[in-house]
Amino acid sequence: QVQLVESGGGLVQPGGSLRLSCEASGIIFNIYAMNWYRQAPGKERELVAAITSGGATNYADSVKGRFTISRDNAKNTVYLQMNSLKPEDTAVYYCNAHKIWSGSYWGQGTQVTVSS
Repeated sequence: QVQLVESGGGLVQPGGSLRLSCEASGIIFNIYAMNWYRQAPGKERELVAAITSGGATNYADSVKGRFTISRDNAKNTVYLQMNSLKPEDTAVYYCNAHKIWSGSYWGQGTQVTVSS
């Protein structure tokens, strides 16, 4: 059974930082691309950051220079370091594991709220 478990969300002031973690089980982690999505109230889910099995990264324009995605294959974990947070970053953040022909899996989400 595949499980993706996110942690690290919470309430932070504008300009602050948070680090999200997503630990995977039930998949061969190092062959999956790992992604972070977010969904704000009333908006569609959007891709925030992605990292391939080889370690290449990609970011949404809105978070470039502020967010960093990384992975630790030994720990089956992907991270999202979020700096200089803005109120518009407020959303539920979801971890996703994806491999073509193998499937796409989602975590339960973790709430990030940026507010003073």
